[in-house]
Amino acid sequence: MLKAIVMGVAGSGKSSVGHAVADHLGAVYFDGDDLHPQSNIEKMAAGSPLDDTDRAPWLDKVGAALMHADSPTLIGCSALKRAYRDRIRAACPQAKFAHLIGDRGVIEVRMSARTGHFMPVSLLDSQFATLEPLQPDEAGFAVDIAQDFHAVVQQMVTRLSRPNS
Repeated sequence: MLKAIVMGVAGSGKSSVGHAVADHLGAVYFDGDDLHPQSNIEKMAAGSPLDDTDRAPWLDKVGAALMHADSPTLIGCSALKRAYRDRIRAACPQAKFAHLIGDRGVIEVRMSARTGHFMPVSLLDSQFATLEPLQPDEAGFAVDIAQDFHAVVQQMVTRLSRPNS
């Protein structure tokens, strides 16, 4: 059964792409941001990046939610560092990671245009500084968001439909 993390820096499209991919695959999508404790949301909303101590219980919740899902599931989660992905995999060993990659300038424009999200554009640099791309030994793949939205979704659907992607 599909258990995947749609990962990337803030503003990369995890929610919009994740929902569309889940619809195509007949899967459930939910936003990992909903699993953050209120203290994390307040910290980010105030313009302070989270540290590893802040993230640890959140990553445990993301991994547990994915592991205990009883239907094909995608969760949007930044999963920026290898250690964070390893923590999720410790809870859900079959987790796949679909990394939405993009140019900082493109993502900044997207973040600036969105409303109602707690993550300010001022934290984008800290997201890119923390980011460790997927390694060859990790179950996952990257998709460049510079292309048409529907092309991004189709690439994700195709790759997530493969048993060994």
